Amino acid sequence: MGHHLIRATILSQIINNITKKYNVDENKALHMFYTSHTGSLFSDDDSGLYGQSPLYIFSIFEQELKHEG
Repeated sequence: MGHHLIRATILSQIINNITKKYNVDENKALHMFYTSHTGSLFSDDDSGLYGQSPLYIFSIFEQELKHEG
């Protein structure tokens, strides 16, 4: 399976977690994720982050938000 297919499958689960946890709509969740450092790493094939579980990636995202706030 190509990286883009794996990423698309995982992304929907991550975004779903963000919408529920932070009570935001899907567009806001996508913006939050893709403007984060975690989202940047997720988009980078070389990081390999796209190969991790959605919950693991979400937990990294949450930690990033906690450290920013």
